[in-house]
Amino acid sequence: MSSGFLLTLFINKAGRLRSGWRYLFYLSAFISLYIVIAGLIGDRYRLVMLGVATVLGWLCGWLFEGLPARALGWTLHRGWLRDLLLGSIFGVASLLMATVIAMLFGGFRFAASPLNLTMLTAMLKAAMLFVSAAAAEEAVFRGYQLQTVMRSWPFLVALLPSSAFFALVHLANPNANAPALIFVNTSLAGVWLAVAYYRTRSLWLALGLHWAWNWATGALLGLPVSGVIRHSGSSPLRATDVGPAWLTGGAYGIEGGAACTVALILSTIFIWRTRLFKPCAELKQFTDGENPAPEKSKPQEINV
Repeated sequence: MSSGFLLTLFINKAGRLRSGWRYLFYLSAFISLYIVIAGLIGDRYRLVMLGVATVLGWLCGWLFEGLPARALGWTLHRGWLRDLLLGSIFGVASLLMATVIAMLFGGFRFAASPLNLTMLTAMLKAAMLFVSAAAAEEAVFRGYQLQTVMRSWPFLVALLPSSAFFALVHLANPNANAPALIFVNTSLAGVWLAVAYYRTRSLWLALGLHWAWNWATGALLGLPVSGVIRHSGSSPLRATDVGPAWLTGGAYGIEGGAACTVALILSTIFIWRTRLFKPCAELKQFTDGENPAPEKSKPQEINV
């Protein structure tokens, strides 16, 4: 076996470490750093996830691909706030679509409670929690992990590893009693959020979709959020799940049911096809090839 052949196993035609090795390095380093830092500072997993994924993503992008920090997708590019707000609206709408589908087949009944200050305070606290949790997961799964593979592979192939890993992580959640359907739905959610990244090449749209779906599930409708019920105690609507579990998700929540499957597919098609979103030229350049030549680009002005 020649040294030239061995070299091509690691280095691509652009002279860069191949994306598979970059992916494995990032994933291994992230898991190791997360375990060490989380063990040192205690129960602050969202802060640790967000910090480690963001800083490591910046470092890997600079080290392996010569990219500036803004390439990761957290830059305040032109239209970032619009993407975040529209994502939040569509996130709630997508969750409500899944709920209506389940209701049409007799899966849920709802009772309303009058709004009060305690309830509004709880909903605001839940929003802050879900924003931070979603930001952490987006940095991990739609940050460098997705983006580095996109630079080598077609997008519809590149989204598969991060979406599958996203689903596997959620199988450890409480009440994951139907792992096959939960894996399928969470993988679809990973595809949905990856498409949101692809359409904008930043993380703001995906963040809006992600946090708003979770917030509407728990804080608005009082349903379990990926098997977790502690965020569902004070909501203006209280759901009664009358099954069947394959439709509604049962104790895991709507993300474990077929109503969610349909809603995610429809919402993904909408995000993919709508003309509401497009990436700015600089951010698109960073993911459209193995050699994005960032030295030729200039930082964009902040414009919301």
